[in-house]
Amino acid sequence: MRLLNNIKQIYGKQILYREFWRQFKVLEKQTDTKKTRLSLIENEVFPCLWDNTPTTPFDMHYVYHVAWALRKIKEINPELHVDISSSLNFCTTLSAFIPVEFYDYRPANLKLSNLKSLQADLTNLHFESNSLQCLSCMHTVEHIGLGRYGDPLDYDGDLKAIDELKRVTSINGNLLFVVPVGKPKIVFNAHRIYSYSQILSYFKGFDLIEFSLITDDDKGGQLILNAREDQADMQEYGCGCFCFKKREA
Repeated sequence: MRLLNNIKQIYGKQILYREFWRQFKVLEKQTDTKKTRLSLIENEVFPCLWDNTPTTPFDMHYVYHVAWALRKIKEINPELHVDISSSLNFCTTLSAFIPVEFYDYRPANLKLSNLKSLQADLTNLHFESNSLQCLSCMHTVEHIGLGRYGDPLDYDGDLKAIDELKRVTSINGNLLFVVPVGKPKIVFNAHRIYSYSQILSYFKGFDLIEFSLITDDDKGGQLILNAREDQADMQEYGCGCFCFKKREA
């Protein structure tokens, strides 16, 4: 089966290359070689073979969870938002409207107004306990301890990170937490996948304000607001979006 798929890919690529050069020749004929506004040269081509699609493809996890989180923070409307290692598109976009402090194990060299980009270890955060009123950590914890980003190998690295997130969130503070959901497992060294009930058990002392779900690509992926537990657990690699609020001790 793998060999057959490889053959199909090679054959498909050959067809696309032939079409690429056919289109090049058409455009070449439209070029006035005596008075050229922009040069068109064969040895300066940059073949983009896979973009001619009927719809624009996108990574549903990273488009939808960012859109979900931005809408939640608009509702919360904090004076400051702190993000730990989520999407750069999220923190940079949010900083146009709300002051943002972004922290990553590998700090990003971002230079924008209203945005601080600094280094932090999610398993040992420098913030005081109960100090952050609005916090997010999205599509991050599932990687902690797997070594993918140069961090030390630690089977329970994700749980240590969750404990730190819980510790630094203020009483009545909001935490946006996003991880893959489905059948619990480690897909080394990429990520972990969690069940819905596992995540709720890890966040004792927090109330679940909202759970939304981004479903698998091969199941007609979509964003389901206020999704159910059974919908999460039937996923192979879904994306669970949890909005928590910390209760008084």
